[in-house]
Amino acid sequence: MVFSRLSQTQNEAMNNLSNNLPARLPWTGSDPCAWKGVSCDPAHSSVVGISLSAFSLNSSDFLPLVCKIETLEYLDVSQNRLSSIPDGFITECGKIKGLKRLNFSDNLLEGVLPTFLGFDALESLDMSFNAMRGTIGLQIDGLVSLKILNLTFNEFTGSLPTKLGKSMVLEHLLLSNNSFDGKIPDELLSYENLTWIDLKNNRLSQSIPTNIGKLSKLETLILSTNNLNGEIPTSLVNAAKLSRFAANQNNFTGSIPSGITTYLTSLDLSYNTLSGPIPVDFLSPPQLQVVDLTNNMLNGSLPTKVSPNLFRLRFGSNQLSGNISSKAFEEVHNLTYLELDNNILMGSIPAELSFCKSLTLLNLAQNRLSGELPQELGNLTNIHVLQLQLNNFSGAIPTQIGQLRKLITLNLSRNSLSGSIPSEITNLSGLNFLYLQGNNLSGSIPTSIRLLDNLLDLQLGENHLRGVIPSMPLSLQVTLNLSSNLFNGSIPYSFGGLTSLEILDLSNNGFSGRIPDDLTNMPALTRLILSNNPLSGEIPKFNHHVNVEYSGTNLKNNTPQENPIANRGSKNGISVAVAILIAIVAAIFLVGFVTLLVLSLSRHYYRVNDEHSQPTEVRQHPQVMQSNLLTLNGIHRSNIDFSKAMEAVAETSNVTLKTRFSTYYKAVMPSGSIYYVKKLNWFDKIFQVGSHDKFVKELEVLAKLNNSNVMTPLAYVLSTDTAYILYDFISNGSLFDVLHGSMDLTLDWASRYSIAVGVAQGLSFLHGFASSPILLLDLSSKSIMLKSLKEPLVGDIEHYKVIDPSKSTGNFSAVAGSVGYIPPEYAYTMTVTMAGNVYSFGVVLLELLTGKPAVTEGTELVKWVLRNSTNQDYILDFNVSRTSQAVRNQMLAILEIARVCVGTSPESRPKMKSVLRMLLNAR
Repeated sequence: MVFSRLSQTQNEAMNNLSNNLPARLPWTGSDPCAWKGVSCDPAHSSVVGISLSAFSLNSSDFLPLVCKIETLEYLDVSQNRLSSIPDGFITECGKIKGLKRLNFSDNLLEGVLPTFLGFDALESLDMSFNAMRGTIGLQIDGLVSLKILNLTFNEFTGSLPTKLGKSMVLEHLLLSNNSFDGKIPDELLSYENLTWIDLKNNRLSQSIPTNIGKLSKLETLILSTNNLNGEIPTSLVNAAKLSRFAANQNNFTGSIPSGITTYLTSLDLSYNTLSGPIPVDFLSPPQLQVVDLTNNMLNGSLPTKVSPNLFRLRFGSNQLSGNISSKAFEEVHNLTYLELDNNILMGSIPAELSFCKSLTLLNLAQNRLSGELPQELGNLTNIHVLQLQLNNFSGAIPTQIGQLRKLITLNLSRNSLSGSIPSEITNLSGLNFLYLQGNNLSGSIPTSIRLLDNLLDLQLGENHLRGVIPSMPLSLQVTLNLSSNLFNGSIPYSFGGLTSLEILDLSNNGFSGRIPDDLTNMPALTRLILSNNPLSGEIPKFNHHVNVEYSGTNLKNNTPQENPIANRGSKNGISVAVAILIAIVAAIFLVGFVTLLVLSLSRHYYRVNDEHSQPTEVRQHPQVMQSNLLTLNGIHRSNIDFSKAMEAVAETSNVTLKTRFSTYYKAVMPSGSIYYVKKLNWFDKIFQVGSHDKFVKELEVLAKLNNSNVMTPLAYVLSTDTAYILYDFISNGSLFDVLHGSMDLTLDWASRYSIAVGVAQGLSFLHGFASSPILLLDLSSKSIMLKSLKEPLVGDIEHYKVIDPSKSTGNFSAVAGSVGYIPPEYAYTMTVTMAGNVYSFGVVLLELLTGKPAVTEGTELVKWVLRNSTNQDYILDFNVSRTSQAVRNQMLAILEIARVCVGTSPESRPKMKSVLRMLLNAR
């Protein structure tokens, strides 16, 4: 048994420190060496380390007391809420001879970087993820032992610092995600011990120093997302220890230096203006694992010699030509991502590509590839995404496609494929997106297509399909496109059961007869396209937000004032005959209204009298098993009537909003107060309603949350097959409604900025929740409600607590998120994360900045923004950005924040607390 042998001085210093820290800290007992976060030497004779990370500290007053521990070697106060570093700390701790590591990361530090005097032994200084600003001159030049400097995610400006320790022993220089500008100074090359340089996401310009290769110990060089130009220095070819080089999203020109991959394991030069052919030996070095040259101007043929350890290869959006070599990929068994899309490649897909058993994503879209699809594609059993659209493939779809049981996206659109849709395609139980439009497919749709119960988007338009349309998967959410085929007869009534579907396109077919009334019961429907069909009769009354397109039909719309239906073939103006017709209809309407009023009063009279003698009619309401109030607010407790809430959910006309997992109903209580009753829509019984106790306990915790930007539950009802949660009614609806939907408003920039900050505040609060982070399964503009046009509420917070995506029998990405908001890594990591929420928030930011929905012009908004990144004014919503130069500048600043949030790598995304800080500082 080892007893504490701390000196009286150290015991007093530790107890004094403990007394000046919040009482909630678990520092109890007589032995400081046993306190949480305190480290002592093996003999327990001196304190060598103190870690107060994530202790929710918001006052820095205790810091000078730490300096009384003269044996201290490291101090970690990261992940707190400290806003300043007292001068006394710098003065006193600078005298500690053995202090080697200081970690102030992930706080709220403001102001300029302190000047560190003393600290002769300090080897590591981490001030990342704060709000520090100003320029850096000599503040750290006195740190003679400094090896690691991390200042990432701050707001430093001016030139890159060059005084980084007089002894010049620096090894790691991490300055990313700041606002440094100017050139990369040659003075940095004097620090010959540098092994890691990270300068990404700054405003650096000009060219890379030509002799940067003289840093013989350099292992990692990251220069991404700057304004650097010129050519890639050939001296990097000689950097024998350089394993990772990333310089994507700059303005580099010229050719790729021959031999640059000789020592590299990872190279990213995507989104530049590099030209010329790819060197012959570019992919051959055996240690090479990751290469990304996407979106350049490279030409010539693909290299034929490929590293057997290659993991990711991205050559998309260039001008590469020639064939895909049949020998290039025979031995590349680790290849997981292969993207050669948007080039000029010709020939067929080599069957040998099937040797890449680890392929998860194969994208050969938008080339000039031809021939039949090889049956061997069926051997890629690990593939999640297969994109072969916009080529010249012919022949039938191979039945072996049905062997790809892990497939999430299958895109064979815009080719010349013929024959029927193989029934084997319905073996792909995890499929989310099926795109077969724009081919020569014939025959009927397989009846087994209903088995694709994770399908979100089905595109079968522009083919030669005919016959009976089978029942469609009820999971369809985005689009069902059957346009430009040979279907005829009546529109199937079964479409009315697609309660999650937003777009139904039946145009350019032979459908006849009337529109089934069942289609008016589709609560999520926003667009119904019926153009160019021999349909007749009156258009039923759809919800006000449904846009019905019916030009080229014999349909009549007799309720334009309540149902604003778009008829793109109509002429502007109203003829005299139409005006007379409107007058007649108005007269008929008036007579009809009086008649209905009399009948209504009569029925009310008889019903009131009959209620005394007849039993009350029983409606088909949900069978309630348990209900309870969660709020202590007396007004809500007196207003909420559970029977009225259940009456509301029995009527589809009360549906006001449908999100990925929920349907919101408007419920009017006897008092006249209005509430949301949210029905939770479960996917394949992920949440077993039998576990009522867990559900109720989670709701009770959420009901106690106190944040002005988070929707908290007021009450709940459990039925035999689902659950209902009551909330305050929000008359302004969702952010989606305001930006893209029924409200049709143009939000000014002040409102959009306020919404962005409010959502960030709500998410920061949820991610920093005391017991454990509260994550969102589906953060989208539909799950953000608006108390006012400047006050957002983050909704659907309970899903993560009661839905376990890992227990889903379907595909994870069908559970976690809405299309356009899902982080790319979710398809492979199968884990909901804070970084994933940050990505989704980045998409919401882009919606606010562009005014466009998460899927725009047939592609995800993130990809659309990246594709148009060279024209920032085109990206911004012109109706907003044109109001003033100050508004435009602020929008551009927040565009940079959004880009960081939607970064491909989860590790590169900031935490929500840092995002919030960046938004506030962009004001």
